[in-house]
Amino acid sequence: MSLYLILNIASFIIPFAYSFENRMKYIKRWKAVFSAIFITATFFIVWDIIFTKIGVWQFNPRYHSGIDFWSLPIEEWLFFICIPYSSLFIHFAFQYFYPKVSLSNKTVNKIYWVLMLILIPTIILHYNQLYTSINYSVLVLVLTFAVFKVPNILNTFFITFLIILIPFGIVNGILTGSFIDEPVVIYNNTENLGIRLGTIPIEDIGYAFSMLLMSLILIQKIEKTKNESI
Repeated sequence: MSLYLILNIASFIIPFAYSFENRMKYIKRWKAVFSAIFITATFFIVWDIIFTKIGVWQFNPRYHSGIDFWSLPIEEWLFFICIPYSSLFIHFAFQYFYPKVSLSNKTVNKIYWVLMLILIPTIILHYNQLYTSINYSVLVLVLTFAVFKVPNILNTFFITFLIILIPFGIVNGILTGSFIDEPVVIYNNTENLGIRLGTIPIEDIGYAFSMLLMSLILIQKIEKTKNESI
């Protein structure tokens, strides 16, 4: 079994098992959660395929099964299901057990504008580095939509994302070369800032944030539509 597949399964198995827990009853959200994950995954997989083909990153054959679809290992496809599912579970579990812990709208707006002051100049200054410029452009768009259309999501997500970064850092750290001889995912450093948190490119934080926030926006939309139709 490939290391990449093991990481996917290990990330998914415990949140999946606890999805049947009687108090939280995460299983009742499965339709909305998986629908949102698949829609979001479609966008990110297309992005992934393009970036793989043009050499922004590549996958080390030493650590995956060798089963590829459109230049992506099967494990990479599973990544966009397993990691978001596990991360969203953490978000909703936090909301369930700590419903009163959230940021004010004023604080959310302050964080948003601070991020804009960092991200927009970075995009302009590094427009020719594809992972940096496209990744942060997507982050700006998703964040802006959330702030002006569904700010209630960010009131909690800005907090839960910091918690999510702990398991994400472990998994992504291994994928980028921590604790192993070679990285599973090999980045072309001419296409990013070259700033690493351990072995993780700093852009990966924004990538994960955009992916999860996009899923949360879709989940809220799907559940709202369902409730209105009842």
